[in-house]
Amino acid sequence: MNLQHWRLLVAVADASNISRGAEVTGMTQSAASQAIAQLESSLGFPLFVRERRQIGITALGEQVIEHARTMVAQLNAIRELADAHRGLKGERIRLASFPSVTSTLLPGLLRSFKRLHPDMDVVVLEGTDEEVEAWLAADTVELGVVMNPAPGRADVILGQDAWVAVMPASSSQASANGITLQELADQPFVLATGGCVVNGRSLIEQAGHQLTDVRVKVRDWISACLLVREGMGVALVPESALPAELRGLTVLPVIPAVHREFGLVCSRAGKASDATQILLKGVRKGQGHQAAC
Repeated sequence: MNLQHWRLLVAVADASNISRGAEVTGMTQSAASQAIAQLESSLGFPLFVRERRQIGITALGEQVIEHARTMVAQLNAIRELADAHRGLKGERIRLASFPSVTSTLLPGLLRSFKRLHPDMDVVVLEGTDEEVEAWLAADTVELGVVMNPAPGRADVILGQDAWVAVMPASSSQASANGITLQELADQPFVLATGGCVVNGRSLIEQAGHQLTDVRVKVRDWISACLLVREGMGVALVPESALPAELRGLTVLPVIPAVHREFGLVCSRAGKASDATQILLKGVRKGQGHQAAC
């Protein structure tokens, strides 16, 4: 058992839902389910009753969760006292990112940090990947999300995702095995950039091919997928940026697989900032908890 588990219990009880509780504590749904199962096994009795649309709390579970609330509240009070003593109360961290990461990877990270350090703020500046690099170099921000950082450059690797091809569901070229970049380059193309230098065009050019028929260029990944649905062409997008509704679309893996990786990089100002180092330590610790669950 660890503190993350007790925080999870409180969040799940408040939300009456494991998925929402996991989101609040910055965990995946599967990791949260495993953590709860481990806790119940260790305690020797169930804490929750699984129902169709939500979960209930057992009588013993209510007592355990009440103790967990007290424990978490007291630890938060100790942490706030320590932050105030170190002069961190009211500290502000500027974090630069680009849109696709701002909406997917950062919300859980920022919620977790704010929950642990309510007297410190993180201000997110959104720009292109080139702007993020410029802000880091100029010390405009303490932290920046960098795509495909050089080995050893990132203070923390946040994660990665795969590039996938998006085609109309009616496409005769759709194959469950996937599609090559060369095959994509020869088709009518909807070019989405996501505000990044690394996009469908740059990936295809790095592979030694050229786009021959770009029908439209957009910034937003979702807009590109909607245009593909309307038959404007095919697109190459990150898997994490796919729309929730895939009706009318076929999503294929790229062969061979191509991934993008995201890392948190400190500027000079960030390396000298105690608040920034606390945030990074929290991210690393959270990743360790995820791996252990």
